[in-house]
Amino acid sequence: MRLLCQDEPDLFELETRVLDARPGGVLLTRSPVFPGGGGQLPDRASIAWADGEASVRAVHFDERGLWHDIDSDREISGVVRVTVDSAFRRLMCELHTLAHIANSIVFQDFGGALLTGAQLSADGTFRVDFDLPGGDADRLRALHDPINDAIRQNFTVRTFQMPWDEADAVPGLFRSKAVSPPRQADGNVRIVEIVGLDRQGCGGTHLRSTGEARPVRILKVDNKGRQNRRIKVGFAD
Repeated sequence: MRLLCQDEPDLFELETRVLDARPGGVLLTRSPVFPGGGGQLPDRASIAWADGEASVRAVHFDERGLWHDIDSDREISGVVRVTVDSAFRRLMCELHTLAHIANSIVFQDFGGALLTGAQLSADGTFRVDFDLPGGDADRLRALHDPINDAIRQNFTVRTFQMPWDEADAVPGLFRSKAVSPPRQADGNVRIVEIVGLDRQGCGGTHLRSTGEARPVRILKVDNKGRQNRRIKVGFAD
């Protein structure tokens, strides 16, 4: 299922109609909420109706739309307004874009090293794990320089659809060692491109250009097992 936030990451409020409801849940025809996944945290959001409002706890896919678990036992009907916390969404977009930059640099500079894990955090940090046996820790600790250079160059970030089988045949479009981006119902996969720097399959939300991100520093480099290297990144300020 294509998420509305993938095409319109700056849409933070939307009126939509309830398809179905149950105590603690509501099924919506359309929603701007990102449900979480790929290391990106779910949006913080709320749903308001004629005489009430509730926070969204979680979002689940349904063949008809998206179920929103809410902190209310009211059975809601009619038209509702969904509101996404724009500051938190922007932070996730920023961290996810920075994680792509870091991923690209490690992939290019360390012989095609594959991603073994990633996690964006609400405290403004993120970590990326790589399959890097014998990886040079000093070089990894210096990654802030090329990351910040990519920010200064202000590369455009865009997305497009590509046939999944075609994308799978292109080295470097799928970067995870363990999983691949899901094949959509139409047989495509979403590609996120930092124009002039990187392309990879991804379902998350991102900035519109790298220059919108703040400079970073490497907080820590850890060995997590014989081959796994974990890099934690935070903002320079």
